[in-house]
Amino acid sequence: MTTFAIKTVATTAFADQKPGTSGLRKRVKVFQQPHYTENFVQAILSAIPTGAAGSTLVVGGDGRFFGKEAVQLIIKLAAGNKVSKLIIGQNGILSTPAASNLIRKHNATGGILLTASHNPGGPENDFGIKYNIANGGPAPEGITDNIFAISKTLTSYSIADVADVDLAKIQTHTFSNNFTVEIVDSVKDYHFFASHPSYTVLMDSMHGVHWSSTNWDLPQTSVMNFVPLEDFGGGHPDPNLTYAHELVERVEKEGISFGAASDGDGDRNMIIGKGVFVNPSDSVAVIADYADKAIPYFKKSGIKGLARSMPTSMSIDRVAKAKGVEIFEVPTGWKFFGNLMDAGKLSICGEESFGTGSDHIREKDGLWAVLAWLSILAYANTQSTSFIGLNELLQTHYTKYGRNFFSRYDYEEVDSTAANAVMDVLKTKKAGETFNNYTIAYCDDFEYTDPVDHSVSKKQGLRFIFTEGSRVIFRLSGTGSQGATIRLYVEKFTEDKGLYALETQVGIQDLIVAALAMSRLGELTGRKEPTVIT
Repeated sequence: MTTFAIKTVATTAFADQKPGTSGLRKRVKVFQQPHYTENFVQAILSAIPTGAAGSTLVVGGDGRFFGKEAVQLIIKLAAGNKVSKLIIGQNGILSTPAASNLIRKHNATGGILLTASHNPGGPENDFGIKYNIANGGPAPEGITDNIFAISKTLTSYSIADVADVDLAKIQTHTFSNNFTVEIVDSVKDYHFFASHPSYTVLMDSMHGVHWSSTNWDLPQTSVMNFVPLEDFGGGHPDPNLTYAHELVERVEKEGISFGAASDGDGDRNMIIGKGVFVNPSDSVAVIADYADKAIPYFKKSGIKGLARSMPTSMSIDRVAKAKGVEIFEVPTGWKFFGNLMDAGKLSICGEESFGTGSDHIREKDGLWAVLAWLSILAYANTQSTSFIGLNELLQTHYTKYGRNFFSRYDYEEVDSTAANAVMDVLKTKKAGETFNNYTIAYCDDFEYTDPVDHSVSKKQGLRFIFTEGSRVIFRLSGTGSQGATIRLYVEKFTEDKGLYALETQVGIQDLIVAALAMSRLGELTGRKEPTVIT
């Protein structure tokens, strides 16, 4: 048994440690400042509702640069705060859904996740730390607000003189003071298998933590970028048509039936095939429609309820109505789904930002979503005498429910003053005003009252609903580490079968013109084009 001493280190509070919807994200160099990481981890430990002393915490991340150093600091700070046990992924690696699963399986107090999700990694890029609670999901605003409050008044932190722990070897380290560190297989408790030999498959890990660490029984020709790298190979590990362009190009060139990409920490997903892109809003709607027929878990449990983030298209709303289950519209941020799941009100949910999940864990789960799609495709082909691929499945869905044309425009790293000016202009718009033949019927700054704990979340996005039912939404995102990101969401519904096969950007072109006119975005930011279109 190894002994250690605890000391109190004087520190000065930092004013910028406010967690966003996905934790605290900053440039690596910010976290490398003296005391910066220690301060934030101490604030997390001090904010645990039941106290850090005697707690069990899961720790791991997406393998990005500075991750291993941060794990060693967390071990020392946890020991200094009398945490009872840490469960750490081998080499400090745990995908976000795998961490959520471990928290739930081991009845842990919570978890500290080291990820900036889909943001770039490396010495010059991003790092992130977030806290998940006992249900496996992201900490609610009450806890993150407390973390921030503590971080602003911190004068010291408690740290133990524990030697660095070998993260590469699966073993248990026992220390004095009833402190244990268990290094576990990152995926042993989180293993799935699905394949359908009729399809050619290509999985892109984007040098994150997923496809390389799960047994897909696929040849190396069916996986790409599958070695986890601290800088994600210099790429941007965000599974969309812009940043996963290598996958998109290979799928088209090689005629791949089913392509999938996941982000750095494995909680997001993109589904594509030759000539077809599955919009995330359509993805969760299709999964919800087929779940109780094609996915064993839901064949047994049934569908309790469905949910989406407010900006996500209303395609899943029509599925909920057809199934006779409740639909919930929540703010952006996965933590809002957790309460509904814990209360037994929600089975399947999704966000337009390539996040899809169910109540098996309390995080979005890229691996689960991919397996769900493979299961649905396999099922659909047992019900048809002709081949059913991604495009055929989507067209069948549109025929049944109508089509919600949906797209998101991201304007990244915009000057904060200019971004706020855009939002100020939008706040002056009123019902009755017309832009490019679209007349505003209703507009608001979205507010959500949680039906479980009745907490209220205000100012969650400027929402404009037009007289013919189309929607335009503007949000400032907090998931970047530099400047501001303006997100513009547009949605247009049609039941005209002649338009179902139309390319999305063609289908919404006139609505985009209206949105840019009402916001004066180009004029105020100087941006002629978005950084990313999804």
